[in-house]
Amino acid sequence: MASVNPFDVSDSEEEAERRPNETVDTERRPSEGAPGPPPGNPFSPPADAEPPTLLLSGNRTSPSGEGTAASAVATSAMAGGAETRVSVDLIAAQLLRDQYILTALEFHTELLEAGRELPRLRDYFSNPGNFERQSGTPPAKDQALGPGGPLNRVGSISTLDSLDFARYSDDGNRESDERVAVLEFELRKARETIQALRANLTQAAESEVASQERKNFKSSPEIQEPIRPLEKRALNFLVNEYLLKNEYKLSSITFSDENDDQDFELWDDVGLNIPKPPDLLQLYRNGGSTLSSPRDKVDASVGVAFGDLPGNCTGREPLKKPDLSQQQQSEVVQELEYQLNLLNSEKQSLAEQIKKLQSEIQTLKKSVSSPHPASLELRSQNSPNLSSSVPSLDNGQYLDIRGVSEAENDLASPAAQNTSQPQQPTCNKVTGQPRVQFDQPNRKLSPAFQQALLSFCRMCSESRLGAEVSRIADSEESVMLMLGRCLPHIVPNVLLAKREELIPLILCTACLHPEPKERDQLLHILFNLIKRPDDEQRQMILTGCVAFARHVGPTRVEAELLPQCWEQINHKYPERRLLVAEACGALAPYLPKEIRSSLVLSMLQQMLTEDKADMVREAVVKSLGIIMGYIDDSDKYAQGFELMLLSLGDPSERVVNAVHQVFIPAFAAWTTELGTLHTALIPSLLARIEKLLTQGEHGLDEHKLHVFLSALQSLIPPLFAVVLQNAPFTSRAKPHEDIPSIEVTRFPRPASPLQDMAIIIGSRELLSSLLLLYDHQLEHEGTTGWESLLWVVNQLLPQLIDIVGRINVTSSTCVHEFSRFFWRFCRTFGKIFTNTKVKPQFQEILRLSEENVDASAGNGILTKATVPIYATGVLTCYNQEEDRKLLVGFLEDVMTTLSLSHAPLDSLKASFVELGANPVYHELLLTVLWYGVVHTSALVRCTAARMFELVLRGMSEALVDRRAAPALITLCSGPELSVRIATIPAFGTIMETVTQKELLERVKMQLASFLEDPQYQDQHSLHMEIIRTFGRVGPNAEPRFRDDFVLPHLHKLALANNSQTVESKRIDIAIHLFEAYSALSCCFISEEVMVNHFLPGLRCLHADMEQLSPEHEVILGSMIKECEIKVENRGISDAQGSISIASSLVGEDAKTKFLSKMGQLTTSGAMLANVFQRKK
Repeated sequence: MASVNPFDVSDSEEEAERRPNETVDTERRPSEGAPGPPPGNPFSPPADAEPPTLLLSGNRTSPSGEGTAASAVATSAMAGGAETRVSVDLIAAQLLRDQYILTALEFHTELLEAGRELPRLRDYFSNPGNFERQSGTPPAKDQALGPGGPLNRVGSISTLDSLDFARYSDDGNRESDERVAVLEFELRKARETIQALRANLTQAAESEVASQERKNFKSSPEIQEPIRPLEKRALNFLVNEYLLKNEYKLSSITFSDENDDQDFELWDDVGLNIPKPPDLLQLYRNGGSTLSSPRDKVDASVGVAFGDLPGNCTGREPLKKPDLSQQQQSEVVQELEYQLNLLNSEKQSLAEQIKKLQSEIQTLKKSVSSPHPASLELRSQNSPNLSSSVPSLDNGQYLDIRGVSEAENDLASPAAQNTSQPQQPTCNKVTGQPRVQFDQPNRKLSPAFQQALLSFCRMCSESRLGAEVSRIADSEESVMLMLGRCLPHIVPNVLLAKREELIPLILCTACLHPEPKERDQLLHILFNLIKRPDDEQRQMILTGCVAFARHVGPTRVEAELLPQCWEQINHKYPERRLLVAEACGALAPYLPKEIRSSLVLSMLQQMLTEDKADMVREAVVKSLGIIMGYIDDSDKYAQGFELMLLSLGDPSERVVNAVHQVFIPAFAAWTTELGTLHTALIPSLLARIEKLLTQGEHGLDEHKLHVFLSALQSLIPPLFAVVLQNAPFTSRAKPHEDIPSIEVTRFPRPASPLQDMAIIIGSRELLSSLLLLYDHQLEHEGTTGWESLLWVVNQLLPQLIDIVGRINVTSSTCVHEFSRFFWRFCRTFGKIFTNTKVKPQFQEILRLSEENVDASAGNGILTKATVPIYATGVLTCYNQEEDRKLLVGFLEDVMTTLSLSHAPLDSLKASFVELGANPVYHELLLTVLWYGVVHTSALVRCTAARMFELVLRGMSEALVDRRAAPALITLCSGPELSVRIATIPAFGTIMETVTQKELLERVKMQLASFLEDPQYQDQHSLHMEIIRTFGRVGPNAEPRFRDDFVLPHLHKLALANNSQTVESKRIDIAIHLFEAYSALSCCFISEEVMVNHFLPGLRCLHADMEQLSPEHEVILGSMIKECEIKVENRGISDAQGSISIASSLVGEDAKTKFLSKMGQLTTSGAMLANVFQRKK
């Protein structure tokens, strides 16, 4: 009998017309998982195929005519008799070809249950590409689509959940069942996959111990076998869980960091194919009990069906041994309770999954334009049961607004009665409240119809948000629970610029929420609320942290807030690290004192040494200052001192400013309480300064000196406060209204409020009272018994004066630093103290006599830095008439003494430079110099002439014209040549700094007289001074003065030096000329001056250097070549410029002609086009 094709039935006329034209189906579709049938009859069974059995189920109907196809298959098969058996693979191929997907799926499931897996179906349903739906793009022409068209793809990670059969089904009543069936199959497959993977992981972890080690331990039973990796991970998880439950969060963080290869948030990461064992406390209480537990055979993380559990687990061993002890019976009860809880959790998980499936079904229904009424009836029948089967996640402390009838169904459902015992008291509490009554209409509608009617209200309680909206909290705790659940979903959807509006809500919830884990999550959200918070946002977060700390107390601050800071200490964004640094200071008052002086101090020290952002280190220093204001452990003094020195050496200026403004005042206040400010802190800094001076014989480290001296300067206000608070009159100081207020200029301006004397003492009234008694005590009663002041007078001041005498007087930086220190010191301690205690000690050392100056060695006290520091740091503290007279007299005496002793003038120069920087002292300095101008000694007049050069810079032109220039001209009119020569640098400074033409002409005439007067032609020292001055002021002087006066006279001097017979004088002039020409070569020089004066002067100098200094001669040669090239290039550029001018003129002429031609045209477009045609 011929082979019969049971599927030779066309599904459509189009396919019936197409099939006779097809020959052999040798290709398989991409979506099919197995190769096609052999050639010939495509549906004939292969030779080696087993006798197939038709396994089609007749109790289900497939959509789109699947039942018809299946029945046709069955009929054809029976008609064929026993001789014709259709292959199972051919049936599967035809089902897949005709897109009977659900029938193929059911066929595949029944084959699996029978133990006969078909590769074609297995490969097809395991390939997600078969279920992708290309939305928005039409199928290709040659793409064969099934009767349902392309398949819908839903957002899921699995395979068959992508099918949207409801859209194309003819039976609306079956759409939800089919969808649920597909998803249940997918869920079962996923669980099996997870179970297999975890079993493999467990086996691999168990086998990590080498077999040789196992043999060794088996041979020596007394030696304990080492811990296995799997056991180690399990114990690590339990230990970490114990630390978290008992509020050891910092220890937990450290433990997690040491085991960074393990995820402590998920028990599945351990790899065990068993549920999580009890916690450490339960294991400890059970002791060494070895009762076999059914939980060892249950995988709670995957989910176990009830039938898979041991059915008679409650009656096996307890019934066999009725004489069990009470302890064992209680353990059996615990095991049974554990099983009950396990089943409840499994039920809850499944209920949640059903809710998700129902939500997806509703979404699919909404996508259909006209839903079938039967589907609404199905939903109305199923929804109450589904909703009632889900246990309340919040212990039922809510008022349900879904409706009275639905709520009654919930209370009556078995799931509501099977809740665990911790939920029962809460449920009773809710049911005991009076129920709100509503007026019921006098109608006889069926409940099903009423429920279906209400379904059109478009309420949604199946989603997470819908469930939250449908329940209203009836207690404070319920509100906190609801906020704890909702805030993590709200925060990501709020604009970054407005997220600070959530801070009060987050903090309130974190304060009042009963669950530590939820509180930790909320605080984590708070610190991660804004990606890069700005100043205002950080202030808002810090304000919230402080409010939280005030509310919850130090224990919870340590346990909940500090871990959040620790987690972000190395965050990649500096704004987040800045938030941590600021939070450490803001929370300092609310932390336990042990944590404040240990953990927080260590955190800030780490950030100070490791953080690269200046603003973070600045905040760290400020927070350290706050910590120093609250620390009370005297053992931390050494650490605080090292932190002060470390922060003072920071390269950032803003960090150093923060040290002086916050850290040092707070640290000084602590040392004042300890009594170590003047006994330890200040002596330590002085010792470091002296060590620097001892080591700096070959070069002083001025930066370190500045660091230590600036720290000393910031300690002056606390030191004066110590003097006032430990005075004999302190007990008599009482603030009164009649006490005069403090003068505004009494104290130097403080660098920060923490250095304000009124704030350090406590109030301005108390400070005023203390200052009155202080001045009276110094002026009338003396310092007997005043230990703190006696230490300042007898130890601090002599040591400082000794240090001042050892610094380098030529270092303007050191002189300025010490001058500022003494100025602040004297202003803080007052005028009476300065006049009676400070000035006498300096005057004793600076005895103004020639014996006090060692002219031969130049190391007398008047030649050291003591002179400028005393003049600028002590004598300028007060600016009254007697103070100014004292300063003028001191400078006059020093100038006279040094001049007559032929001593170095460095100390006097340093004094004039430091005082000349302040315009207030210009008149005073000119008064001192006029004293030298009219002095009888030529040495003093010469010294005065040289000092003019130092004070003219920065002086007003009016003052120069009125007082300085006449004094210099007066000096030039004297008979001594040395005095005239000494005025040349001062005249050069005037040429460099003054712009007044009349004054410049007077100076120019004076310098011209020096160069052109025959009496000065052979004055070698005068010529050297003029050349040196020209080289110094030439680049900065007026260009006309440089071109008309400086360069021509340098040319003359160079030319005259060629004929100099004395070789020493010739080489001196040549070297000075070389330096002057090198400085002037950088200036712009006109071509005329370059050719007439600059180049000739260089050639004359080159001639001298050829004979006297060959190394200079090479440099001069290159300079001459460069100047010649510049002259040539200028000539070429000038020629090119003339050519370009001519070409531009020609271009202008052509442009004019063109425009005139265009102007002659009419508006005709044809005529305009003819203009641009080529002439023939």
